[in-house]
Formats: sequence, C-alpha cells, structure tokens
Amino acid sequence: MAERPLDVIHKSLDKDVLVLLKRGSEFRGRLIGYDIHLNVVLADAALIQDGEEVKRYGKIVIRGDNVLAISPVEIE
Repeated sequence: MAERPLDVIHKSLDKDVLVLLKRGSEFRGRLIGYDIHLNVVLADAALIQDGEEVKRYGKIVIRGDNVLAISPVEIE
C-alpha cells in the first residue's frame, strides 16, 4: 500500500528538513510539529538563500498554504 503524505512527514519528525515556500524562500530546521493543513513548526530554523544560511531563527511556524515542498536534509 502506498504511503500517505502525512505518513511521510510524520517520519521526518525530530529530523532536519528543508521547507520550500511558494515564493522561493527556503527554510531549514528540525521538524518538531505539523498539522493536517501542513502548518509546520521548525526548531533551530534558518533562512537559506543560494544554498547559504542568511538568518537564524529559534522556533518558527510556517503556514501550510505557503508550503510547496518538505524534504529531509543531511547536515554536513
């Protein structure tokens, strides 16, 4: 049976993810929460531009209607 989208996101809890937003912004952080609307909560979040961290945040909430994609990342 195929996995459902929320099942895949649930497997990423407490792991580092990259969240791509509709207007081109990218945030990287540890996924600590989400809901059925894809509102996501990231800890140790950072705004990423051109592959480089440009601003650090502590904990942020990203509204689900802005989310284009959520991807697990490997921290180097």
